[in-house]
Amino acid sequence: MTGLVFVTAALAEIGGCFAVWAVLRLGAPGWWLLPGFASLAAFAYLLTLIDAPAAGRVFAAYGGVYIGASLLWLWLVEAFRPDRYDLLGGALSLLGAAVIILAPRAG
Repeated sequence: MTGLVFVTAALAEIGGCFAVWAVLRLGAPGWWLLPGFASLAAFAYLLTLIDAPAAGRVFAAYGGVYIGASLLWLWLVEAFRPDRYDLLGGALSLLGAAVIILAPRAG
């Protein structure tokens, strides 16, 4: 369930941020901000669904998933193929997220 929430949150955050980017940098119409802000609110809500005692740990683990999803967005939506450094950085961030998520903890 955690993975699904993280992936859904990443899509919501990237979509919302891209809407703002598109308005300010690409000349998209201003009404794009409305679904963009709704998407960002959905992102914030989704992270509250993760069962963890500390928000910072959830945010840290999510960060790795966000980086991986951003690289997919770069490739699939913006049509820029990630280079080997993008892929290495993404793999390292996902490894870090896995350590945070899967680490055995007391309590």
